[in-house]
Amino acid sequence: MSFLYPPARRESVVDEIHSTPVLDPYRWLEDQDSDATRKWLEAEDQLLKSALNDTTLQSNLEAQLSSLLRVDAIGIPVVRNDNYFFMKRLAERDQNVICRRSSANSVDEILLDPINEYPDGMTSYALLDVSENADRMLYGIREGGADELKVKLRNIKDGVDLDEELPAGRIFSISFTLDLSEVIYCVHTAAGPRIYSHRMGTPRSQDTEIFGEGYGPEKIISFDLSNTERYLLIVVYYGAGAKQTEVHVLDRSDNNRHSIIVNDIESRFDGEIIEDTLYIRTDWAAPNDRLLKVDLNSPDRANWQELVPESNASMQGFTLVGGKLFVNYLENVNSHVKVFSISGVYESEISFPSLGSVSGVYGRWKRNQAFFAFSSFHIPSTIYQYNVQTAEQTEWSKLEVPYDTDSLELQQVWYTSKDGTKVPMFLVHKKGLEMDGNRPVYMTAYGGFGNSMTPYFSAVAAIWANLEGVFALPNLRGGGEFGEDWHRGGMLENKQNSFDDFYAATQWLFDNNVTNPDRIAIAGGSNGGLLVGAALTQRPEMYKAVVCSVPLLDMVRYHQFLVASFWIPEYGSSDNAEQFKFLFEYSPYHHVNQGGKYPATLFVTGDSDTRVSPLHARKMCAMLQWANGSGNPILMLYHTKSGHSGGLPITKQITDTATQLQFLFKELKMNV
Repeated sequence: MSFLYPPARRESVVDEIHSTPVLDPYRWLEDQDSDATRKWLEAEDQLLKSALNDTTLQSNLEAQLSSLLRVDAIGIPVVRNDNYFFMKRLAERDQNVICRRSSANSVDEILLDPINEYPDGMTSYALLDVSENADRMLYGIREGGADELKVKLRNIKDGVDLDEELPAGRIFSISFTLDLSEVIYCVHTAAGPRIYSHRMGTPRSQDTEIFGEGYGPEKIISFDLSNTERYLLIVVYYGAGAKQTEVHVLDRSDNNRHSIIVNDIESRFDGEIIEDTLYIRTDWAAPNDRLLKVDLNSPDRANWQELVPESNASMQGFTLVGGKLFVNYLENVNSHVKVFSISGVYESEISFPSLGSVSGVYGRWKRNQAFFAFSSFHIPSTIYQYNVQTAEQTEWSKLEVPYDTDSLELQQVWYTSKDGTKVPMFLVHKKGLEMDGNRPVYMTAYGGFGNSMTPYFSAVAAIWANLEGVFALPNLRGGGEFGEDWHRGGMLENKQNSFDDFYAATQWLFDNNVTNPDRIAIAGGSNGGLLVGAALTQRPEMYKAVVCSVPLLDMVRYHQFLVASFWIPEYGSSDNAEQFKFLFEYSPYHHVNQGGKYPATLFVTGDSDTRVSPLHARKMCAMLQWANGSGNPILMLYHTKSGHSGGLPITKQITDTATQLQFLFKELKMNV
């Protein structure tokens, strides 16, 4: 099928960057609101509808996805005064509602349902905090897929919102104080992140800034109140996925006396304060992380004590619940949670039903009750309630999915990357599936910001496996699966390692008679969108089809838009001459060659992405449509209200996922 693409003028825009001419012929598409851009987007929408017009297949896929996704889903609860507060998406609802159980086994009560106020289904709510007496609740309102939240305060007893309100903003942290006299919040401002104190009943104009002066917009700040609320623990991140953080403590009993715990080490630190002790997780002198203990009465570094040393497993996080220390590890990308005494003595390990992922353990220091969620590719998410004293665990809620998950097989294989590094990959398929070299493969990955990609239940994986296909997830460098060394092996000047790990995973699938280049599709979002963007430009012959969602693709100019300065520690900046060299060397937008034979590609993004600007997808789509010499379609799925962080109603999620699958099935010639 030949495609008549919407006209997209090419302009003679050339920047001279560090003595290198850089072409940018579609810069006009950076202007999201211009008449020319909107006209082009409307034409792209019509092209998509004409190209993917198999209504029977679309309906079939939507029905399958509905059966897997339209189920009651419950989040991990927040326990206050023996009440349980949680997010829940009912099978018949498009968005999550905020619920309460007045006791462990009582009936769920809906406290807030966004559909009552926003019937178009494009607005969602987020549970932010609940007061200790369970009388008041802070909740966020998200418009479409934007990252920004408007914060409101509700009196739970009478179901009425109070006058206290924060306008839409990028909220990093927010919390009540115990006596309900104050709300402390950290918000991103034009000058940078700032922590404020809001006194109840006073105008917001009187909010007091208590931390943040001097930190620019490239920084991220979060805070946590200690269990007694004497201390405010503050962590300053040098960007997302940063190699360095700072730790500060304000003593609220002493006029917010400021103690700098650490600000001079290029390592990551985060922690929690119980009573007068700060517990810190860090990769300082420990790439797999360790736990330290700091007495806040004598916080000098010479007095720090190691509580839990580094091990062969990567420490992903820790929690202090019920007088115990819970540490979440990844060992060969398999979750383990170990229980230690408060003095760091190992006591036990929480058991799980399979290779899979655990959310971490949630609870309160003086409560005997903890919660964690577990899932895997063949195990829908299940929330467990854990008795800290007896180690008894019981199901608190379970995702009841009408699918024979016992029919699936989960494998972990290892392969060798370009430089000899051993990399693991998960494969999901039907039990006993014969590998004949022609299996349709759906491969996705991430490889960035120290994020670990662990097994999770996926409707796409279930559908793909049901069609005699293979779902693949390699664990690329840049992630955090094997600690900070693994992360640094795929960031900045080492970013090409992430891409090479991905190509080596693809080659393993070819060499082991799983599939071939005509039967493999790749998909990725955000940093994963950059990954598949690099793949389709660097190794287009390896892939038949690509779904590139909310991507970064112009790596020369990315840092100039929205909050992208957060990511300079991960990627670098073209303002720096040395970093420009490696960014320009792999930037997908700048490596599209006229006449190149590129795989079929579907870009997915929307106006409401306030994290990664949709200009990347727009410019890259136009560039590929102009250049492609393969005859494969280059299409765009674009929404005016969707964004980076979700927010789409489940109906729209189902429709969009079905459209993406229809695209892939068509290109891979899959019989449904």
